[in-house]
Amino acid sequence: MKIAADGQMKYCRWSSLTGRITEDTPVIGDTHPLTFFQKNMSAERQSMLDGKPLTGCNDCYVMEKYGKVSGRQKQLLKTGITVNNFAKSCASSTFASEFEKSLQQGHTDLVPLDWQIDLGNHCNSACVMCAPASSSRLASEFHRIGLIDKLPVLNWTEDSSRVDLLIDVLSKTSGLAYLHFIGGETLITPGFKKILRALMKHNFRHNITVGLTTNLTVWDAEINHMLGEFKQVNLGMSIDSMTQVNDYVRYPSDIQSVIALMNQWIELSRAQNWIPTIRTTPTALTAGELLDIYKFASQAKVGIESCNFLDEPQVLRMSVLPLSIREHISSELKHWIQQQELNEVTVINNRDPSHVQQSILQDAASYVNYLDHCPDETHQFAAMTQYLKKLDQSRGNCVLDYLPEYEELFRSAGY
Repeated sequence: MKIAADGQMKYCRWSSLTGRITEDTPVIGDTHPLTFFQKNMSAERQSMLDGKPLTGCNDCYVMEKYGKVSGRQKQLLKTGITVNNFAKSCASSTFASEFEKSLQQGHTDLVPLDWQIDLGNHCNSACVMCAPASSSRLASEFHRIGLIDKLPVLNWTEDSSRVDLLIDVLSKTSGLAYLHFIGGETLITPGFKKILRALMKHNFRHNITVGLTTNLTVWDAEINHMLGEFKQVNLGMSIDSMTQVNDYVRYPSDIQSVIALMNQWIELSRAQNWIPTIRTTPTALTAGELLDIYKFASQAKVGIESCNFLDEPQVLRMSVLPLSIREHISSELKHWIQQQELNEVTVINNRDPSHVQQSILQDAASYVNYLDHCPDETHQFAAMTQYLKKLDQSRGNCVLDYLPEYEELFRSAGY
């Protein structure tokens, strides 16, 4: 299950359902996490048992449509279930008896063993494809320039009683397996250190895998030392271009510092036997940068992962690009993939070190498929231009300085 930045509890880390908090919204502290998991999630659990698709699972359905390994597939694998052999693998799953128990009303007496914990929106970056709920810096800017009416709800981790409740639940969970932390920027969010320190007091920390995602602008030796106390660390490193385009989309980063820090993280991961992964959020601005990212990942033997095909903001989807540009980017990716050895076996666990190269090529192929077959949304290009123009005026920036090859296109759309 997942705790969002504002404290909302959700049935999956990939759930695409969002919305403002109301009286009925399950928020940690107001609703106990185990009550939410065992009872509040009953409707979703029952729908799945009845074979009905869930609205909040749409991102995963889209990923699978274009050949990208989805969060749904990854989570199924953890219970021994595969999509291609669903019926038999479900019947033989060690969780089969638990599924049977939930058949009547969707209830369960299990507890979550795998969590995504969004610590809040405390962040030092204002990425153009991000949202105020995930970046305090972007939220302040959006509010100042009139893109939002009011600031998001405060980070739930600023309420110590809510953090203490989560720590109590985790400390009493037998078999706790995986905790993935994101921000904002994870490494500067105070709640992250507090939770790590609390977990370190328990002997079972050596059985837990910790995941985190960082924007490659922070290095904290104390946190690195604490992470070394856990069974395994899955390190996500956010970057979208190996050039200054990254400075624009992940404002206000500096690409030289970002690459240097990424190499430092990779070196530490090798020494500690952690699993580093490049995390990308491809957009209309960085689609042409993807090939260099894949080449770097391949040479460094580091996995690559994007959580989904970008859904919001709609104006930055790759499908907004003119068809001729999409075709050119797709052609370059295809040519590179063809020079490699992509086999037909789908790698679901992209953190398996022995399958890194295959998973990289597989991910690249999914973007080829998306670029070739995604719905045409070029009608949104003018809206993207106006959005970027407003941000550029706020930041004293200019997208044309970073993507001069698109100048004629942007000018024709009103930049």
